Amino acid sequence: MNNASILKEIIEQRRSIFPKDYTDTEISQEVLEGILNAATFAPNHKRTKPWRFKIFKGEEKAQLASEMQAIYKTVTPEQLFLEKKYNDIGFKINKADAVVSIVVNFSGMVPEWEEIAATSMAVQNMYLTCTANNIGCYWSSPKIVEELKNSLTIEENQKCLGLFYMGTI
Repeated sequence: MNNASILKEIIEQRRSIFPKDYTDTEISQEVLEGILNAATFAPNHKRTKPWRFKIFKGEEKAQLASEMQAIYKTVTPEQLFLEKKYNDIGFKINKADAVVSIVVNFSGMVPEWEEIAATSMAVQNMYLTCTANNIGCYWSSPKIVEELKNSLTIEENQKCLGLFYMGTI
């Protein structure tokens, strides 16, 4: 099979796979590093490399789940609060082997949309690399990620675009 055929197959197989479908098998450190390394090859105008990723595994991941549940409970009016949604937040994060925060850093050197686009292309590289390694993944962008500013140490010129969930399938 030539490179074009392999790439076409990977692109056609790429899809969002949700934590409920992940197994309990851990993603190897080598594969995880390969996924994040692939992200760094995304095109970016003036080489600003606007993406900022933080990997959550183990205890840090459990703390993220608890924090996101607490945020949901705090920002959701009582009449709109859903226990199922609250529980789903924790389940999805805890079921994933790794969760990566997706943050864009606005350099001021290029229009903001270009840096969002470059960060999105970095995530697409992660998606494709996950697919090639038989890793399930999906990008979630719930509104409550905006409240993670302090725990992710997001600076004034940065914005969290969501979370990238990964797990073996």
